[in-house]
Amino acid sequence: MIAYLKGTLEEIGNDYIVVDVNNIGYQVKVSLRVIEGLPGIGNNIKIHTYTYVREDVLALYGFLTKDDLQMFLLLLGVNGVGPKGALGILSIFSAQELRLAIISQDSKTIAKAPGIGAKTAQRLLIDLKDKVSVEETFARMGEETVTIVSTKAENAGARNDAIEALTALGYSASESMKAVNAVEITEDMTSDAILKAALKHMF
Repeated sequence: MIAYLKGTLEEIGNDYIVVDVNNIGYQVKVSLRVIEGLPGIGNNIKIHTYTYVREDVLALYGFLTKDDLQMFLLLLGVNGVGPKGALGILSIFSAQELRLAIISQDSKTIAKAPGIGAKTAQRLLIDLKDKVSVEETFARMGEETVTIVSTKAENAGARNDAIEALTALGYSASESMKAVNAVEITEDMTSDAILKAALKHMF
């Protein structure tokens, strides 16, 4: 199995990239989130990969982080979710956003992924609820908050209060976190100000 590729980004397609490693071009299927996070063609990249092998299929799937790769593997274990469906889910959700949706049993949010209907979303929640740790998920939220604080001088307490307020209004944990993360938060912003700004991203 190929654990990762490290080389030059040669081509970017609609759902794939080509990475040149020592004059060999590897075509790797990727999500839209990966494509959005790529540097320009000609730059060096490292992409974590999963080798998918079936009777008539041999394909590489790539991810910018090990976290997304691990979530992809969890999704493949769900009945009815193949590589295309798993990649579709990770095109609109980060691994962390998906964890939040799973622990909050938010099938409505997951069903928004392309090719994932209500029944598949419910099955995903059932199959993965014991494989996603609440402690790890919120620990990662803490790590993300520390990173944002150090780089953007964000008011972490007000940010978390805004997330809690949104969930109290009926939004899912994943939707709330995504909306708050979209706000340019300054150190002097109150939770009310963050909440109002986040609500604008909901509409």
